[in-house]
Amino acid sequence: MSLDVRSDDNCHLWAEQSGAGPPLVLCHGGPGLWDYLDPVARLLDDRARTIRWDQRGCGRSQRRGPYTVARFVADLDAVRDQLAGPRMALMGHSWGAHLALRYTIEHPERVSHLIYVSGTGIDPDRGWHPHYKRNLRLRLGHHLARWEALGARTRTPAEDHEWAVLQWSADFADPGTALRHAERMATPWLGINHDCNQALNAEVKQELSDSELAVQCRALDLPVLIIDGTEDIRPRWAVDSLHQALTNSQRVSLAGSGHLPWVENPDDFREVVATFLTQHSRQTLSQVHREPPDPR
Repeated sequence: MSLDVRSDDNCHLWAEQSGAGPPLVLCHGGPGLWDYLDPVARLLDDRARTIRWDQRGCGRSQRRGPYTVARFVADLDAVRDQLAGPRMALMGHSWGAHLALRYTIEHPERVSHLIYVSGTGIDPDRGWHPHYKRNLRLRLGHHLARWEALGARTRTPAEDHEWAVLQWSADFADPGTALRHAERMATPWLGINHDCNQALNAEVKQELSDSELAVQCRALDLPVLIIDGTEDIRPRWAVDSLHQALTNSQRVSLAGSGHLPWVENPDDFREVVATFLTQHSRQTLSQVHREPPDPR
């Protein structure tokens, strides 16, 4: 059942919840996309009451700004206040991982656990980005020419959908199933908010160069799980400095999966997240490397 969350400036935010247990709020990536984390919610329905939402200007939420990190942090707090209660576990994917981290830095007393999925770290020079662009082109393979042609012109809504599916296909490790996974992610197609994407990406880039996120991360005293796929085209060493800055974090890399590790390795993703949410010890664990199951 869809729910209507009202922000403090009266913006309507679409939300949905399912499952039973302690509240776990999920933040989708983008920026400018909509919630695609229903498969994550279904994996965890017996362990948590999952709360998903479309960020401001995106998907089924009201399409208006402002598109700023501070505004999105405030919107997330409205979701927490109206649906989760005084304290929540928080999971963010990709751009949503940065949003979840920023929220946790500003409101640590309102977060019990932070799960940072496939983020790109806090390095001010964003040295990972040239590697990402190169890896994207390599992963696109014979789809590269069509993707470039679409990207070079003003697109119709249908062409924007095609362009996005091609680009998102590079986020999966197995080329045989990548387009199918990307198409599923794009269904239903709710349209990318490119203004939101450009505004937030520019702000995050400036924020990383100006702020002291590493210092703020060192002050956090709550358990953090960093989880990603070894085949993500965004190099995973980008997250090393974040992992090192956090005083109570564990890092898990799921082999054989790309940017959406719950899609290509759902069993291990569920096991790792469920264990993290239920564990009571706050000891920092060493990095875990999980091999994909033997198909034989």
